[in-house]
Amino acid sequence: MAEDTPPIVELAEWFQTPPGQYALAWERAQFDAAVADVFGYYAWQVGLADVNLLRANRMPFKGYVGTETPAPDSLAGWQSRVVVAQPEALPFESQSVDLLILPHAFECTTQPHNVLREVERVLVPEGRVVISGFNPWSMWGARTRMPGMEPWLPQPPSSQVSLPRLKDWFKLLSLEVDESQFGCYAPACRSEKWLQRWSFLESAGARWWSLGGAIYMVSAVKRVTGMRIIGPAWKTKPKRARAASVVVNRQADDGFGPS
Repeated sequence: MAEDTPPIVELAEWFQTPPGQYALAWERAQFDAAVADVFGYYAWQVGLADVNLLRANRMPFKGYVGTETPAPDSLAGWQSRVVVAQPEALPFESQSVDLLILPHAFECTTQPHNVLREVERVLVPEGRVVISGFNPWSMWGARTRMPGMEPWLPQPPSSQVSLPRLKDWFKLLSLEVDESQFGCYAPACRSEKWLQRWSFLESAGARWWSLGGAIYMVSAVKRVTGMRIIGPAWKTKPKRARAASVVVNRQADDGFGPS
């Protein structure tokens, strides 16, 4: 791929390959299960414009925000609820979003700390974030680090954030992990035929090598100390997370400190 290709574009292109399709099928199933019973008013997907991972959610407003605009055939699926912006500088009011999902967002930015700070800022109390990422300690991660071989994953290991590290970042904010899991235990095969032959490892790997899946998914809830919710939070009138097709050039400061 060209050196100047944005990471999110490289990721989208990789998802068209057999191993990418294998990984995307697992992620779709996990996102569907994670968001199906999350209620509120406003849900946003950050990144991967042409893969709608909010399809199973039933909120009245579901939109996309990211650096790339959806293709024309994907735009209809978002009902034109599209905002062009950097994930580390989300153009939403504080405490205005009920659900955020970030497929591989940390691997497609140079400021992962700022992305997470923005997530915490825009979520309402008891709002939820669901994140997926590559596991650098899996067989796929090891294959990517092998010297002299063509890279296996679309992003280098240096851009990947492991799940234990991400959980440590959550502890610095008001985000409480309530579920996490790994998937895609097949070896690094390029053909769909061989990936399917190794599919039996999905159940075996989850049982015997639970931390070795190529992809992880984690869900967390924003907790506010001393807050007491009476009745369903989504019944109160929320701050409006406005949707418009705009380009945002807001600059974000990294207040997270060095990585």
